[in-house]
Amino acid sequence: MKSSLKTNLQKRPTREELAQAAGGEMPDIIALNLRVLFCGINPSVYSVVVGHHFARPGNRFWKALFNSGFTPHLFKPEEDFSLPDFGLGITNIAPRATVAAAELSLDELREGGIILREKVIRFAPKHLAVLGIGAYRTAFEKPKATFGEQSETVGKTRLWVLPNPSGLNAHYQPADLARLFAEMRFDAEE
Repeated sequence: MKSSLKTNLQKRPTREELAQAAGGEMPDIIALNLRVLFCGINPSVYSVVVGHHFARPGNRFWKALFNSGFTPHLFKPEEDFSLPDFGLGITNIAPRATVAAAELSLDELREGGIILREKVIRFAPKHLAVLGIGAYRTAFEKPKATFGEQSETVGKTRLWVLPNPSGLNAHYQPADLARLFAEMRFDAEE
């Protein structure tokens, strides 16, 4: 199923719409030579229904971008298309939308890692920020990776691992997310 690409988020998706969105995909928001390409694990069914990345209520991605200084105001998910104007983009490791990232198989994450590397070589962002340590460890076959900048690169692109901003990730509070995103922002501005 393709995204229905609704243009506003005023109406919450119905259970039927969410169920139909399972397996759908979201288009990347990407351009050549971005400062940072943010990489989620996979799109949520909520995002597929409304047609915007990180749209599920409770997701803290947009607050983390603003609170870390990446954006001049707190973006709404429906403003995601304007990220390249700020040198930013969004993609995902796995394209298949699910209710929870845990529904993805290890093979999907590994295959997604291969495709992600190819995408990074093609678009050459300065930094790739993978949002989720477990997904990064699987997709990049780095079982001992930690948060922060990684020692490896993809071409000339530097790799960072940041916490998943999902509201379900209780390990990191909004202030922690902002601090970690800001560390990468400072690096991206050098």
